[in-house]
Amino acid sequence: MSINLEGKVAIVTGSGQGIGKGIAVYLARQGVKVVTNNRKPGAGYLRQYKKEDMPESDWNQMIALAGDAEDTAALIRAEGGEATACFADISQWSEAEKLVNCAVETYGSIDILINNAAGMGGGTIEGCTEEIWLAHIAPKLNGSFFLMHFAVPHMIKQGSGRILNASSEAWLGLIGQDAYSAANAGVVGLSWAAAKELWRHGITVNVFCPQGASPAHAVEYNAMLRKVKEMTGKDPDPNILRVVEHNHGDPVGIGPAIAYLCTEDAAHISGAVFCIYASGIVKYYSDPAPVSQIALEEGQALWTIEDLKVAFHQQLLGEDYVAPASKPQWG
Repeated sequence: MSINLEGKVAIVTGSGQGIGKGIAVYLARQGVKVVTNNRKPGAGYLRQYKKEDMPESDWNQMIALAGDAEDTAALIRAEGGEATACFADISQWSEAEKLVNCAVETYGSIDILINNAAGMGGGTIEGCTEEIWLAHIAPKLNGSFFLMHFAVPHMIKQGSGRILNASSEAWLGLIGQDAYSAANAGVVGLSWAAAKELWRHGITVNVFCPQGASPAHAVEYNAMLRKVKEMTGKDPDPNILRVVEHNHGDPVGIGPAIAYLCTEDAAHISGAVFCIYASGIVKYYSDPAPVSQIALEEGQALWTIEDLKVAFHQQLLGEDYVAPASKPQWG
């Protein structure tokens, strides 16, 4: 089966900087025609932050990584590739349609959809505001669905398509990042459902949890570490941090695995969740499945709490059960 992507057309949301930029640039180097995207010209998200609210080193790192969709498109064109910037807020229904139409009208098709855009800002259950909650749900979950809704009819018509939805390992639950975790878990569920629905049309839907350098990482990751210390009273394990920081390198390193999943050779891969790191690590998550079960005895109308106490301890969870919530996340 072919691994050639020459002439394919891709939309990469949130590709003005960071991980989306790295993916867009790598795909273009494989001959893909890329529609780059972010909400507005300029790094508008910088307005969400104030220099005085963070260490100067965090601010400087964020500024150095900032950019917009036209910056990325210009870089691709400078390297001899084809790219068009389309500014659109994909959390808005009509704007998502506009982005898909841009790809089809400019290049004649939409073969690859990379839903990479995400919101920023953290918060615990108590500390997360409605504004922060919606800032994650809107671009990550709503945006992924909206783009799929408008891109899929074109893919069905041509009998093929590749959709890759960015989640995060936070879909498993990340301390101090409740809204972010919820949005990313939603993306996994959406992708599993869509993969089953679209399989018969030759369209694959997979999830990737990326790690790579980005302005969001510069700000939110460092802020999260400070929050972890505040909540636990100790610094995260430095050995864990070294690994995390190594994996957050040049996001172009995420591109090869993404590109492979877009090829004809990867047509048999759908409904999978991968972790893809800029350092070159690729992990594959096992599919969730029940690991144990209890059931009523024949003729028994209801469980008694006393019976459930025994069944939970001896059958369902076992005597050696350890609550996942009790395990330290950062050492």
